[in-house]
Amino acid sequence: MSTLLNPSHLLNTFGVLGVFVILFAETGLLIGFFLPGDSLLFTAGLLAATSATAATHIALVPLVLAAVAGALTGAEVGYLIGRSLGPRLLDTPGHPRRAAGLKRAGELLDRYGHGRAVVLARFIPVVRTLMNPLAGAVGVPAARFAAWQGIGGAVWAAGITLAGYFLGRHVPNVDHYLLPIVAVVVLVSLVPVGLELHRSRARDPGPDQVHHDR
Repeated sequence: MSTLLNPSHLLNTFGVLGVFVILFAETGLLIGFFLPGDSLLFTAGLLAATSATAATHIALVPLVLAAVAGALTGAEVGYLIGRSLGPRLLDTPGHPRRAAGLKRAGELLDRYGHGRAVVLARFIPVVRTLMNPLAGAVGVPAARFAAWQGIGGAVWAAGITLAGYFLGRHVPNVDHYLLPIVAVVVLVSLVPVGLELHRSRARDPGPDQVHHDR
């Protein structure tokens, strides 16, 4: 499991094929929310910009194509899973993290509408895994979903990869600090999750508070 969560190991072992598979799983399968999408893309971009070793160097164009393809095809599969499961998707006893992600995804749909919600979800860990099947389960039209998830998926996958690439091109020896940089990317990607947990606690008073109010 630790190797699946290590972007450098994934890239060294599987190259651009690994990028495609991980992004496909993260965005298309309900169990993929634990996979390192953001950090994998950023690390791959950094390695594409450097040539410290032949084992870690990755060509930029195949990398971006694999990232975008994995993100887009995974989302379509997730949507089809949601269409197949229907309301059963929302039955999540014993899966609090999935339930929280579905709740947040539903709030995005209600607040921003289908298009913007599908795009925004790409940039929120856990939510980007669950938005696609939820969109299928609640009946978002297939053509509308495909159009908006294509925009969001391309911007997310290519944008984070190119951010890592340009940092690698313009900061000398940045690959020497790969682990701290990836740690920062992971922490930043967790900020939306932390904010959502804080908002959830603020909205839902605990038993003591409910008893006090009564």
